[in-house]
Amino acid sequence: MTEPVRTPEPPARSAADEAQHRFAALEAERGDTYEGRVELARETLRWAHETYGAGLTTASSMGDEVLVHLLGTTLTGADVFFLDTGYHFAETLGTRDAYEAMLPVQIRTILPRLTVAEQDAEHGPRLHDRDPNACCAMRKVEPMNRALEGYDAWVTGMRREDAPTRSDIELVGWDDRRGMAKLNPIAGWTQDDVDRYVDEHGVFLNPLRQSGYASIGCAPCTRPVAEGEDARAGRWSGTDKVECGLHT
Repeated sequence: MTEPVRTPEPPARSAADEAQHRFAALEAERGDTYEGRVELARETLRWAHETYGAGLTTASSMGDEVLVHLLGTTLTGADVFFLDTGYHFAETLGTRDAYEAMLPVQIRTILPRLTVAEQDAEHGPRLHDRDPNACCAMRKVEPMNRALEGYDAWVTGMRREDAPTRSDIELVGWDDRRGMAKLNPIAGWTQDDVDRYVDEHGVFLNPLRQSGYASIGCAPCTRPVAEGEDARAGRWSGTDKVECGLHT
């Protein structure tokens, strides 16, 4: 009986699989201290840059300021994309502009295919209230898929603490849906780690932080959180929605 021909894994997949095991071992060995977690994050970014070069990009909502700072102080000229949904707070757009001016990163702003006015005309106003999943699909997921075209790997600012849906993310993994490597360099960071890094490095924060916004998304679907509330309680408040679809 003839053995089936096995298609070799693409180089991007092979590299990600090998790194996944290596970085998991490194995290088990050194990830129990703040200093170890920070250095592992930088090592992850350096490895990705050396492995994928111009095929590496980073997603930023400008509500993940620590990730952008970490990236810009670890690599030079890193490619970053920002999804301008048309619903962002002015402070978020200002944060994007500030980081482009402050750090050696190249920021691409990606727009949805429809403007807000065009979407309202086609699907009715305030779609985000009536069907937030459909709104996110058009204004976030589809633009992000375009932003990732031609790349081999992408970096996110997700942390395991963010939500139950993120509790098992790894420093280096594989995005089956898009067929590319996916890196989460600050996956193991706690909120205390984030706060300490901000203080130690003078990280510029989205001004909305001062008004109680712990997790920042589109203005119509984001509110400040009360003391003691979960950081993501202000996203799609009053619904059972917990993810925009970019990572699920």
